Amino acid sequence: MWNAASTAPLDLKIELAVIDHDGTHALVFACKRTDRGWARADTGELLEVNPTHWRPWAAHRHPDGI
Repeated sequence: MWNAASTAPLDLKIELAVIDHDGTHALVFACKRTDRGWARADTGELLEVNPTHWRPWAAHRHPDGI
């Protein structure tokens, strides 16, 4: 089940749905919300994204959008 991006907890590995030039879709890598913004969970690299929804990360799940 997807949750509103504004409710995402800090520092938890999550699947993030975003709006970009291709429309709304889930990112294919785990993300986390930090006190500095959204970041890749594996590298800590800050992301410039417009998130819409999140759900717990499941490595076995193929992101299929929302």
